Amino acid sequence: MEEIGRIGGAEAVINLKLGSSVPISYHPCFGPHEDLLLLEADDKLVSDIFHERVTLRGLPDEDAVLCTKSKTYAIKFVGNSNSMFLIPPPSICPGDAQVSDTNNNDKPLVSVLKIAPGNMELVEVSPRLDKLKQILLANPFGAGDVEAMMDVDDDLDHNGKRDLALYTWSDLVNTVQASDEELRNGLQSLSAIEIDGYWRVIDENYLDMILRMLLHNCVLKDWSFDDLDEDDVVDALVADEFPSQLAGHCLRVFGSKVNETDKWKLEPRLVCLHFARQILREEKMRLESFMEEWKKKIPDGMEERFEMLEGEVLTEKIGIETRVYTFSVRSLPSTPAERFSVLFKHRSKWEWKDLEPYLRDLHVPRLSMEGLLLKYTRRAQPKADAPPVFSAR
Repeated sequence: MEEIGRIGGAEAVINLKLGSSVPISYHPCFGPHEDLLLLEADDKLVSDIFHERVTLRGLPDEDAVLCTKSKTYAIKFVGNSNSMFLIPPPSICPGDAQVSDTNNNDKPLVSVLKIAPGNMELVEVSPRLDKLKQILLANPFGAGDVEAMMDVDDDLDHNGKRDLALYTWSDLVNTVQASDEELRNGLQSLSAIEIDGYWRVIDENYLDMILRMLLHNCVLKDWSFDDLDEDDVVDALVADEFPSQLAGHCLRVFGSKVNETDKWKLEPRLVCLHFARQILREEKMRLESFMEEWKKKIPDGMEERFEMLEGEVLTEKIGIETRVYTFSVRSLPSTPAERFSVLFKHRSKWEWKDLEPYLRDLHVPRLSMEGLLLKYTRRAQPKADAPPVFSAR
């Protein structure tokens, strides 16, 4: 029997030179192997793991992802073609003091505890935010919700509805496969707001009512679009029976802060884009008719430009007429394969000037825009001075 001094743990192979060998034996605690999964991670991720800054996210019918504070990683299992031994330090289990020695030499035996069938690799991926968009847009916050908030007698029905259809931050974390930072960015891109502990998107028609009243107050009170005091705006909208929380939200949706003050400025592009959506809805219009109607909707002091609508509308030629219609990047899938599939089903060929606005928000780790185009499209250029045309690969 071998004395413990002759038993080699992991330290016996750490400095093993190329071409050298060491005898092995099965550890007294050897097997089973199904309960072992090795995870390959870089130093930064190892630090996050040991400091409990990572979470596994996903529902039972989804492939789990690992999330840090700011990134999302797919978990891929890679099998080993060769045997991978797990070698513990000496004395990890009772019975380490003795193992059989059949080598009759002075080399320490390396004790194998388990054989790893493979390891998990972490691959950074884009957050899976389509579900966030789906669940929040399924139940937007509208005028009926405002009435329910203000009607004490309706409180039970309102709360019952909330329990079934709405989502707290904790609900979103447990439902959407994204890191906390990516999830917050996703909420911001949807112009979502937390109301009574639940995250909501505001119904377009109700938001339109708030914006129109804000613009009316600007005219009535001679406010500059570039110098709006937040308290004054909120007070005026509250007097018009809009909740103060939504009054402030309207400024965040259609404006931007002036430095670090309580002053806001309305962004012409955001305001003009809103009215363009209201006009078009789901119908196509002659370009001239649309531009005429759009101009009527825009408040004095703002100038509409068709370039503002990149990624929101498309045009098509029907005979000698040009028609414009809604085709919003917000409605497209966030995964590249699905995004390109939808785009090429809508149009078989795209010029770059039309295609680029619908790809601008795609951010795939380790893959540039050029890489995305090479992977998912074919590029054709009939003449050297002609714009390139992209079709499905």
